[in-house]
Amino acid sequence: MKPEGHYVDIELVMKLKNHDEEAMILLYKNYWKDLYITAFKVLKDKEDCEDIIQDLFIRIWNKREETDIKTSLKSYLLAAVRYEVYRKVRESRKYESIMDDIIEMVSDQSLSDMLEYKELQSRISRVIDTLPTKCREVYHLSRNELLSHKEISSRLSISTKTVRNHLTKALHYLRISMDQILLVLLLFFSAK
Repeated sequence: MKPEGHYVDIELVMKLKNHDEEAMILLYKNYWKDLYITAFKVLKDKEDCEDIIQDLFIRIWNKREETDIKTSLKSYLLAAVRYEVYRKVRESRKYESIMDDIIEMVSDQSLSDMLEYKELQSRISRVIDTLPTKCREVYHLSRNELLSHKEISSRLSISTKTVRNHLTKALHYLRISMDQILLVLLLFFSAK
């Protein structure tokens, strides 16, 4: 037997498909806060989060007749918000640090409990293997051997600024090369 809330959601979607504006208002009242919190966990920007939520509800209203929700309404809406957050992060330079953080989290051993950790590491390794030799070496010393910038600088006889530049280049290349996997990770981390 499905929970009572599920029946309310089904009824709400049916009313929405029948152009019921009150159903749209109820949908907004029931879910905007959870959707906003989900977006804000990642973006930390009130205006961008509000824009995402507003655009989502406008899109739902405009496409109400063709919307076919096969999961719970809440799951559907949360997935839509996570996708929009990912799109915003991907398109806006102001969120580059979020992508860098996600890449670093994947490189971090604390994620070893993830089921796909080995696959993620394998994908990252394949991308890293395509980097120029010095850049790859700096990345390896930083992420695998956990050396500081100063230690890497000393070991490779290069300046700490050059170390930072190589790491920035490696992370930038990873960010561009790993679009699909970053979407999965963004959805995973924003769901926690």
